[in-house]
Amino acid sequence: MIPVTKPFLPKIQEFESYVNSIWERQWLTNNGPLVNELELKLKNYLGIKHLLYVSNGTMALQLAINALELKGEVITTPFSFVATSNSLVWEGCKPVFVDIDGETFNIDPKKIEEAITPQTSAILATHVYGNPCDIDAIQGIAQRYSLKVIYDAAHCFGTKYKNKSVFEYGDISTTSFHATKLFHTIEGGAVFTQCPELLKKMASMRNFGHNGPDEFSELGINGKNCEFHAAMGLCNLKQIDEILDKRRLLSFYYWRALSTLKATYPKLNADLDYNYAYFPVLFDDEQLMLKCMKALENEKIYCRRYFYPALSALPFLNPAFMPVCESVAKRILCLPLYHTLTSSDLDLITRIMLRVQNYDMQNEMLPSSLTVKQNGQLDTAY
Repeated sequence: MIPVTKPFLPKIQEFESYVNSIWERQWLTNNGPLVNELELKLKNYLGIKHLLYVSNGTMALQLAINALELKGEVITTPFSFVATSNSLVWEGCKPVFVDIDGETFNIDPKKIEEAITPQTSAILATHVYGNPCDIDAIQGIAQRYSLKVIYDAAHCFGTKYKNKSVFEYGDISTTSFHATKLFHTIEGGAVFTQCPELLKKMASMRNFGHNGPDEFSELGINGKNCEFHAAMGLCNLKQIDEILDKRRLLSFYYWRALSTLKATYPKLNADLDYNYAYFPVLFDDEQLMLKCMKALENEKIYCRRYFYPALSALPFLNPAFMPVCESVAKRILCLPLYHTLTSSDLDLITRIMLRVQNYDMQNEMLPSSLTVKQNGQLDTAY
């Protein structure tokens, strides 16, 4: 079986050494030494001043929304994981969807201004597949209308924009360290800000609002993470450059092998150092995509329609018609991409996809009667 993703796992002996140290200290959670070590090493690796390690990427979004005291309407993208907009609704805000750019799949800045109303408090944009939004345009709009900006950068570990970590942008950026991500801590996430006051506020909020052993400065929640998850992060951080290099090589292999596929790929930001977090394919039509996905599944190769359906089509999320997003969501497919994937795996995946396409093209050229066997069954052998 070839799944769409597999978590990177370090040598078990290395993880065990951290676990043994946890056993010796008997300090399992509540801002333990490994959590602090991970935060410091992440700041050093990413070249950033401030971050907080939290329980997951959804919690990171909720902390950001609360720390910025967002109310009313928040302009956001319909093309993201459901946690992006769920977090807004969960925190009492109304997501206002704005359609995406058909080439980058990120929120289209040209459509943001017309959605702004007196009730708009912020913009929450996702850097889809690790490809940064038009950050400069979004920041310009936010400044003109005095709006806050949160970036859902769940896909962005290792991505740089204008030679800086993409986590540096916005009032607050968030990310996920879930096991499906290229850098993971099994479960986890982080918030990033350049504002020390916001950092201090979120540090209190992630720990029930504590401002000392017997003091509470504000409303808080349990957003902390534990020593075991931090241990996995410390192990994986040692291998992160190797992980990024392997994903880059796999992605280029895919691009070369699928050069004749009737499909396109996201247009990458010109000021980008990319992390190759995913390998999304935008098929020219949905039927070809579905046939490829079915043929792959028949060989126990599993892809994902990521993201489908469009968030703007969900009945509990203020539905709106977003034609570009809905077209992309119907035709997009993320192919398997993970550290232990081999060139033989990629050969098999791409060969099946091209055979499906070639079979379709041959059938278009033949009378329909020639595509039916004598027993009346369609000939679907590739």
